[in-house]
Amino acid sequence: MNDRLVILAGGISSRMKKPAEKVILDSTTLSDADEKSKSMIRVGADDRPFLDYLLYNVSKTAIKDVVILIGEKDDSIKKYYGEGENNQFLGLKISYAVQPIPKGREKPLGTADALYHALIARPDWSGNSIYVCNSDNLYSIEAFEILINSEYKNAVIDYDRDGLNFETKRIEGFAVTEKNEEGFLKNIIEKPDGDTIERIKKQFGFVGVSMNIFKLDYDMILKMLGETPLDPIRKEKELPTSVLMLIHQIGGDVFTYYRKEHVPDLTSKDDIIPVREYLEKHFSSVKIT
Repeated sequence: MNDRLVILAGGISSRMKKPAEKVILDSTTLSDADEKSKSMIRVGADDRPFLDYLLYNVSKTAIKDVVILIGEKDDSIKKYYGEGENNQFLGLKISYAVQPIPKGREKPLGTADALYHALIARPDWSGNSIYVCNSDNLYSIEAFEILINSEYKNAVIDYDRDGLNFETKRIEGFAVTEKNEEGFLKNIIEKPDGDTIERIKKQFGFVGVSMNIFKLDYDMILKMLGETPLDPIRKEKELPTSVLMLIHQIGGDVFTYYRKEHVPDLTSKDDIIPVREYLEKHFSSVKIT
């Protein structure tokens, strides 16, 4: 069964801890933003954290087994959702894996290392495909269902960046996807220049970006995660690098699925008000119990 999901929530949220530039926030929200995991900031009705809404969307799919990858210094997620063999939320089985901070570093080793620690905590998932996503993006039910219904072992949602409701400068900073004529991923290009953007748009009719929501073969990706090098600039092991290694080193096909929609993102304090407005508009009639 394709019912296994890893939610990455182990980062230290360094950008969230910087002062807001465009919004004024109340003291409670500021405290959340400075002290908790981004996904635990109370942005919804009845002080619900952001992660409640992601898990709500997940609960409307066939996914039932969820591992939340958390940091070693932040137990706010575990305190909120609880733990134990039969721990559940919205019908989802919730368990945890911890991403350590290596000695001599102030933060963890990145998203590839995060997924590595999540997967080695669940050896019983070997032989299956798994899903992985960020904890600070609100992916739609439909996006999850596209991956769940995919015939391929490895796949990614390829978002049309014209559907993302962010400032142009921010969108231009997103890594873009490059596909072959059959729709299989060839490359993920960080910091693309104008010529690259124009070439991709001319070739595909849109500029696709990855928002880090994948379907991946457990055994294929685990091997690549263990071999992923540190990015020379960020000094982290990044999941897109691991995915490209899967393609180019062991010949794993990663199919891209086009989707055009906004994906709410909770990266900095300036995102909090837009996210609240999105939730008020789209989840006002939703009861999370």
